Amino acid sequence: MTTALLLLDFQNGIAGRPGFEGAVAAAARALDAARRDGMPVLFIRVAFRPGYPEVAAGSSFGGRAAAAGDTMLLDSPATQIADALAPRPDEPVVVKKRISAFAGSDLEVLLRGLGVDSLVLAGISTSGVVLSTVRQAADLDLRLTVLADACADADEEVHRVLTEKVFPRQAEVLTADEWTATLG
Repeated sequence: MTTALLLLDFQNGIAGRPGFEGAVAAAARALDAARRDGMPVLFIRVAFRPGYPEVAAGSSFGGRAAAAGDTMLLDSPATQIADALAPRPDEPVVVKKRISAFAGSDLEVLLRGLGVDSLVLAGISTSGVVLSTVRQAADLDLRLTVLADACADADEEVHRVLTEKVFPRQAEVLTADEWTATLG
């Protein structure tokens, strides 16, 4: 069994918002533990080309793209991984085009290439990238663990319901410290 840690949308424009500091700190602990254990780590970010050609004007992303201006472009500082979780040169950074980490990205190809059959997920937001990625990963028959305290959502009640009631149906839900205690 090969397990990989996925750090989802821990980019400056998302993880840098007030209220997410605890999730970033928990993700940093999980990242340190994964690296010590020699586990593959993949970073996921959402970003687009200038002019947002990947986004249909009438889609739900259309309005968001127009409002984002240049902040969601590939080279924008807002779309870069937060310094607290800076990827190493040998750690893949996957660019996605929608909410799920799999949508419009090469994540599935990378996971197959690495022989990964089990994922540990941390991300912002719980109701966005984490939920969508859990659902798609489960459909791909991957074993899943969600690090509840390394996830955050603008709505704390939504985060609680997802981590306590929804995710346990498809994933083991642990804290970052509980998970790191299971390693090596």
